[in-house]
Amino acid sequence: MEFKQKLQVLLLVAVAALTSACSTGPAAPTESYDGLVLVPDTRLGAVYKRPGADLTGYDSYGLMACEVAFRKNWQRDQNSSRVDLGNRVTQTDVDRIKDKLGEECGKYFREALEQAPPYQLVESFSDGEQVLILRPAIINLDIAAPDTRSAGMQRTYTTEAGEMTLLLELFDGTTGEILVRVIDRQRSRESSYMQWTSSVTNQAEAKRVLSRWADQLRNGLDEVTGHARTDGQ
Repeated sequence: MEFKQKLQVLLLVAVAALTSACSTGPAAPTESYDGLVLVPDTRLGAVYKRPGADLTGYDSYGLMACEVAFRKNWQRDQNSSRVDLGNRVTQTDVDRIKDKLGEECGKYFREALEQAPPYQLVESFSDGEQVLILRPAIINLDIAAPDTRSAGMQRTYTTEAGEMTLLLELFDGTTGEILVRVIDRQRSRESSYMQWTSSVTNQAEAKRVLSRWADQLRNGLDEVTGHARTDGQ
């Protein structure tokens, strides 16, 4: 199954896991659809690990490009509330936002992994190599007030920027077997009053969340592999 097709399946799995993980709902499933087991007491929404998986035997790591997917019907919902046809969210806007966020995600994750002592990242890899591959994706992206190229001087005021969910899979490059899956939903900090939302504020909020996820990735890998950053974090 192609990853983009699989992403649609995982999107449903992630929504179910995060919904059931809420304090108002039932406990998160203890086992995933593909045999991964829930790790208790993590700082993330849900972490699943394959029983017996050992992440200490890898000398090389691969970081795949970050896929980005908007919340279902996000573009339609945005345009339904826009009276000015010239201010509608186009497919070009959608692709631009996805490309930019995917690039930023990859940048933050790479920088975290390259902090001293760095992990050995390989720039290219193929099936069968002895490498632990990290495959990040941002799903359920929901931007409350996206800037469009045709927005002109129009301003939009909201109480929050939006939300997005990290779906990160770690799998063995030799077997292709998924060893760990991380699902974590993050919402922007909500304000008690309406404030101007722009591409600047949207990007600032996205970078705050990406920085948090990148730091948690590094800390998690350090814990299971014995690495220790020289900055003491």
